[in-house]
Amino acid sequence: MKPFAIAALPMLAFMTVAGAQAPATAPVARMSAPECEVWARELSFAQSVARHDAAAFATHLESDAAFGASRPEPTRARDNIAKRWSGIIEGKRLRLEWYPTRTTIAASADGGVGDIAWSSGPSLFEDLDPKSPQRYRIGAFHSVWHRGADGVWRVLFDDGVDPKPVSEADAVAFRAGRKAQCPQA
Repeated sequence: MKPFAIAALPMLAFMTVAGAQAPATAPVARMSAPECEVWARELSFAQSVARHDAAAFATHLESDAAFGASRPEPTRARDNIAKRWSGIIEGKRLRLEWYPTRTTIAASADGGVGDIAWSSGPSLFEDLDPKSPQRYRIGAFHSVWHRGADGVWRVLFDDGVDPKPVSEADAVAFRAGRKAQCPQA
């Protein structure tokens, strides 16, 4: 792995879970309409990185968010996270893609739809250096979302573990596994 990629790994909030299944074999979960709102927001978050749009990326973060939540020193606060992610958003050395396969919303105290949600799915890291001996790595992400008083879902916590090397065929399968529509119940 290149030194820049090693340095980038600790700041990545979207990382693999050990033993994550390939996206093509992951079971399809059926979600409620509110869970599909979080699904759409997760896709929008991923698109902000794909479009290299730092301003849009920041709008997906709670002001007091924590990324790398399980690490000894998580990155805290929207501005710090956005700054730490600037190289990833720029996308010149590393391309990061992800999409949800599951979202779950907690119930509110009155039994209705709550304002805390969890999302997860696979992530693909692509080293853009043509001389890289390992171009692709696949992982998974887990995010906790909070719906603000304005009704907008924003990431509150995010974490994962280091991605694993995969083949180009695995990267193709990852991309083929992305669903444009939330699988609603």
